[in-house]
Amino acid sequence: MTERTHILILAGTFEARLLAKAACAAFPDVTVVLSFAGVVSDLPDTGVPTRIGGFGGADGLARYLKNHETRILIDATHPFASQMSWNAYHAAKQADVALMRLDRPPWAPGPEDNWTFVPDMASAAAGLDTGSRVFLAVGRKEISTFLDRIDLFALTRMIEPPADPLPDHWRLELARPAQSMEAERALLTTHRIERIVCKNSGGTRSFAKLAAARALGVPVTMIERPALPRVLAAETPEHILRQLAHYL
Repeated sequence: MTERTHILILAGTFEARLLAKAACAAFPDVTVVLSFAGVVSDLPDTGVPTRIGGFGGADGLARYLKNHETRILIDATHPFASQMSWNAYHAAKQADVALMRLDRPPWAPGPEDNWTFVPDMASAAAGLDTGSRVFLAVGRKEISTFLDRIDLFALTRMIEPPADPLPDHWRLELARPAQSMEAERALLTTHRIERIVCKNSGGTRSFAKLAAARALGVPVTMIERPALPRVLAAETPEHILRQLAHYL
């Protein structure tokens, strides 16, 4: 290569960080930049060049891609960050750069699971029984959809506090998802949880709560993923690296 190729990775998942490190190691002549939206203040040390903050929509992202002579854009955002994925799609077209998406597989129920699939947050909130005890594992932004359900008890967990106050009788835990089924089982048992509500994020790092639900026979309301643009996609960082090899 006569000049360095630039790759921008839109982060938001654990797999995005793995991909950034692997891409730097596999393609040392390539400049890899990992971009975080900045919605979480306690960001991990990735060991690769990092930028933090928004771009200003699709047009702003397109300007960034052009100004930095980016050749490849990789959307490795959360499966529910649909607005960012659509911005990436339109920006890549405007800037005429290749676009890939790291699209980890969604979860699927096993024979011992009791899952109910719903299309969106509003449907999940409307379907909860009065007086029930639920674990809302939906994130700090989406929790606002459930705040009117003061007729039930909710345990919710997120990394940083939500913008709006929660009902007084709810419980907020500021923490990342537990990595063990035993820890999640203890959490569900302690709070006598009767149902889990969660997004179908996929991946392994937050599956423990679903394994605990299976063990305890707790039903799950699973919110389906939003529609995303059709682009070249791969399920793992390793698959993305193989795709990159064709471009570099």
